[in-house]
Amino acid sequence: MAIITLREALRQALDEEMARDPNVVIMGEEVAQYDGAYKVTKGLLDKYGPDRVLDTPITELGFTGLGVGAAFGGIRPVVEWMTIQFGLLAIDQLINNATKYRYMSGGQFQVPLVIRGPNGPAEYLSSQHSQSFASYFVHVPGFKVVAPTTPYDAKGLLKSAIRDNNPVIFLESEMTYGHKGEVPEEEYLIPFGSADIKRPGKDVTIISFSKPVLMCLEAAEALAKEGIDAEVVDLRSLRPLDHETIYASVRKTNHCIVVDEAWPQCSVGSWVQSVIQKDCFDDLDAPVELVAGEDVPMPYNHRLELAVQPTVAKISSAVKRALYRS
Repeated sequence: MAIITLREALRQALDEEMARDPNVVIMGEEVAQYDGAYKVTKGLLDKYGPDRVLDTPITELGFTGLGVGAAFGGIRPVVEWMTIQFGLLAIDQLINNATKYRYMSGGQFQVPLVIRGPNGPAEYLSSQHSQSFASYFVHVPGFKVVAPTTPYDAKGLLKSAIRDNNPVIFLESEMTYGHKGEVPEEEYLIPFGSADIKRPGKDVTIISFSKPVLMCLEAAEALAKEGIDAEVVDLRSLRPLDHETIYASVRKTNHCIVVDEAWPQCSVGSWVQSVIQKDCFDDLDAPVELVAGEDVPMPYNHRLELAVQPTVAKISSAVKRALYRS
């Protein structure tokens, strides 16, 4: 298998789906002539032309609405937000139009729309551009929400997202675009609602998604040197959620840590923590620990910026608390 970056895996998925289906179009700020803010769409304008790779004005409400309307008409738009943070400007189009029209029309309207872009903390972006908004979308019925960690997952999930007849929020991480991994040359899809065990273990379950999964794996390797065998579960799909894989892991290890870089209140992590404690209560030997971002706006100072986020050390400490080894 080829070893490529997550950025290239996303580009391959877009390229293959555009070649397969002429109704797939890409739109967003700088996606065409500039090849995308993070170069995910590099070369696609030259290959497919300006009718299918469209640069838009700086108006998320406007071009997201254009994407919703195009989806009503049978087009399969992939709308790139330069950052998910900017999606706050388009939230009405998504929540009151994209997610509801299939329901309100009794299934007469389908909305095969993908919204994709970087989500979560990066570096030196301060309070307004370094936030995790996953729970904003997971909260809303009608959305499907996915968040890949590896190039393999990114390609397989994006191809599934483009083929889905429902609006899909595709959350990437700016900090993992250069992360490399194996990707098959033959076509494959990853179904929604399917978590992945990135590292098997027997002593404790560590659950996360997107960039923090890499920290969880690093923490698991460090813990192994202390005799703690941690299982790392990558959710990948946030809505629908793979309860079966989560519960099977927790029932095996009897201890669980959930890691989410978002604020702790009403986050995806806190929701996962709550369903585990409700449905696996008799299997737990300790309360489920949540390692989350601190409940403050993101600082600009780099030391403070790192201090408010989950870290390998925080994850390791939470594991030891759950195992009564702290």
